[in-house]
Amino acid sequence: MRQYWKYIKPYLPFFIIGPLLMLTEVAGEIVLPKIMALMIDNGIGSEAAGYGIGYIISRALMMIGFIGVMIIGGIGGHYFSIKAAVSFSADLRQGVFEKVQKFSFKNIDNFSTGSLVTRLTNDITQIQNMTRMLLIMAMRSPGMLIGGIIMACSINAKLALVLAVVIPVLAIVIAVLLRTAFPRFGVMQKKLDSLNSGIQENITNVRVIKSFVRQKFEIEKFSLANEDLMNSTLNAMKIVVATMPIMTLAMNITTIVVVWTGGNFVVNGTMGVGELTAFTTYITQILMSLMMVSMLFLQLSRALASSSRITEVLKTESDLSDDTAKEKDKKVTQGKIEFKNVSFKYYENRKENILENISFTGNPGEVIGIIGTTGSGKSSLVQLIPRLYDVTEGEVLVDGVNVKDYSLRNLRDGVGMVLQKNVLFSGSIEDNLRWGDESATIEEIRAAADAAQADGFITGFTDGYNMELGQGGVNVSGGQKQRLCIARALLKKPKILILDDSTSAVDTATEAKIREAFASSLKDSTKIIIAQRITSVIDADRIIVLEDGKIVGTGNHTELMESCGEYRDIYYSQVDKEKEVS
Repeated sequence: MRQYWKYIKPYLPFFIIGPLLMLTEVAGEIVLPKIMALMIDNGIGSEAAGYGIGYIISRALMMIGFIGVMIIGGIGGHYFSIKAAVSFSADLRQGVFEKVQKFSFKNIDNFSTGSLVTRLTNDITQIQNMTRMLLIMAMRSPGMLIGGIIMACSINAKLALVLAVVIPVLAIVIAVLLRTAFPRFGVMQKKLDSLNSGIQENITNVRVIKSFVRQKFEIEKFSLANEDLMNSTLNAMKIVVATMPIMTLAMNITTIVVVWTGGNFVVNGTMGVGELTAFTTYITQILMSLMMVSMLFLQLSRALASSSRITEVLKTESDLSDDTAKEKDKKVTQGKIEFKNVSFKYYENRKENILENISFTGNPGEVIGIIGTTGSGKSSLVQLIPRLYDVTEGEVLVDGVNVKDYSLRNLRDGVGMVLQKNVLFSGSIEDNLRWGDESATIEEIRAAADAAQADGFITGFTDGYNMELGQGGVNVSGGQKQRLCIARALLKKPKILILDDSTSAVDTATEAKIREAFASSLKDSTKIIIAQRITSVIDADRIIVLEDGKIVGTGNHTELMESCGEYRDIYYSQVDKEKEVS
């Protein structure tokens, strides 16, 4: 509850008013059978008892009055309970989403994207439904149970002894059902995680699936996951299905016993017909309240399974935070980069490092190329600069300050990144480019697009910069997507620009123009270019050659051709290949 208190607190009046208003329904449910009993016993025998039609009418009007109050209270109770549940769950969902936004890549990897989606949607919906049901039933069910027992005992204490047998038996049955249900609901939510992860992966990679004609395989894979979820759901719902018949059977048996025994009391003259009618109604209310409590606890067991998953997210601390930052107000002003004996691995229990003893310096205005074979650690290296991950050993400095001493916001504001996987969002081209600078004028946006060689194809679209991009930029080509991402980074005017193989889908002539634009628009910024094509880095001020996570060569193109065998191998393999193609 401590995790949820701050989301409940703003709506605390609704949490209180809703259940209190439901008490009016409870009061009516308790009083109405007693009034009905008086009408039957005193109204029917009016001549002997001295009562007449006036008595019956007065009691009927009294019942109508109670029913009117019950309707008002019931509507108000449901309204405030629903408002409390929906408002609380909306704030909780917002809080969980904000928490996820603070997660590092490592945190997200630990949960998986599909699991986080399930927790933000289905799990919170389960908590919302439970909260609503609890607020409606919190006073109603116990009130009816306690009130019904008191009224039944007041009418005929001997006949009420039947409850001493029924209630403990039903309590034991409910406890057994709950103990069985809780783990099954937890399994069901995990299966839902798996299904959502599969759906997300399938939809994200639908083009690859179609190009390899793997639709049948994916359909079969989904079918297995779907069937697995279905079976686990049915396994959990068997408990819910079993509850209702058991409770109904108990209710009917108890009613038969009460009517049979009470009928004998009526015949013997120790109990009135109206009293027996009222007693039977109270017994039904008591058993109905027990049934509602059982359903409440079943819903609670499912909600607790979801709650534990939400709490897991809320309690997870990001391994990247500003808590230890010594210079939170400092901003990146120059863009000087220093790696000092840096080693890195993604998982603590991994034996070998991805990067090993990396040391180099990048000065403002320089273009630094990073090249190496696939898996040599190029992308891992540059992700340490904006603290997408933290180093395992050594330190990374920006403008002479350890990146851990910056606030994450100020550090990342000074770094522009164009990743290997170019990501665009649904919305217009202009909206996407404004990620670089929200307040940029249209002239500045066009200038950045022109520098990235994107303005030409953008203006060729019917709607130009107002063209709507599909999710992930599905309606533009790979090369266009890359240039839009570069334009977005340029608009940010970062002190450090990182291009992670981000021109692989454009031709060499266009790439050369983009590099020329860097020299003029970001002449004082440090530019790091990771590339597979050696032509992308051949004119860099300094080139770093990586092999198996280690630096095996540093220098310009001429120096590396003389001193670094790995660089020569890459150069000649690509030059010879180009000659063969030509």
